[in-house]
Amino acid sequence: MATFFDRSHWGRIRLTGADRARFLHNQTTNNIEQLSATEGCHSVFVTSTGRTIDLATVYALEASLLVIVSPGMGKQIYDWMDKYIFFSDEVTLTDESDETFLFTVVGEGCDELARSLGADKLVGKSAFTHQAIADDIHIACDAELAIPGYTIWGPVAKADTLKQSILSAGIVTGTEAEWERLRIQQGRPVPNKELTDDNNPLEAGLWHSISFEKGCYIGQETIARLNTYKGVKQRLWGLTIERSASEDVAGADIVLDGKTVGKLTSATDTEAGFFGLGYIRTKAGGQGLAVEIAGAQAKVVPVPFVQHEYYESAKPDS
Repeated sequence: MATFFDRSHWGRIRLTGADRARFLHNQTTNNIEQLSATEGCHSVFVTSTGRTIDLATVYALEASLLVIVSPGMGKQIYDWMDKYIFFSDEVTLTDESDETFLFTVVGEGCDELARSLGADKLVGKSAFTHQAIADDIHIACDAELAIPGYTIWGPVAKADTLKQSILSAGIVTGTEAEWERLRIQQGRPVPNKELTDDNNPLEAGLWHSISFEKGCYIGQETIARLNTYKGVKQRLWGLTIERSASEDVAGADIVLDGKTVGKLTSATDTEAGFFGLGYIRTKAGGQGLAVEIAGAQAKVVPVPFVQHEYYESAKPDS
């Protein structure tokens, strides 16, 4: 059964102006300039030293770019971009978080919902493909997770009517705790847990959010060097943890043969025990590694949202 999540507390910033794509292209890790008006992508805001700030979703529209950022990150990302806008840049930022809604539907039955909303042509399309359906409402093939789903946004005045229409189709409402459980099991990193000044996007497994073929952007030199010299020192993994661990297991050390090899960043309770996300030193190992967390046995497992393969350019050497 499909589940409805109200994500209106996530930040939404719109960029307009002739230089909007070039500007955001230079501020984040992915290739924004190549996006057409029905496409989107994930892109990471990083510091000048390549440390993570937030993972954003970018949707390109005919006359603007919509940037969706994590809860509580709207003002920080707005201010971050604003300080890099120069007098000659034709770019305007607008924080639309309070004027718009953001819904996500995931699970079995979400395709039927898309069809009922007039977005039947989106079914089966690649991630981030989007279209307008009515009244300035847009729907995209993206659930912010590595599972099928749709994200819908539009004017806040239309939110209640659309929500009732969605729920009347038999779709159930998900809680914030259920979203957090999904996020952890999928491996999607978030600020202040997996995305901090101690981590870079390669360690977080956000390779799909980075273009290694585009030109210079903030933090590009550090990230390119890490890939070229295969210098990723720690990696984000999933961990299955026996229930004998304490409930406040998040933040605990990950121990191998009596030595700390990482830190658990997030954890959730499941029927089989605890499941967590954590960074583990690359030299210690990866998938299948048996470790100890908070006195309980744990096993390192892959999670769908992240990947850990170095990028190899398809271009011939010059």
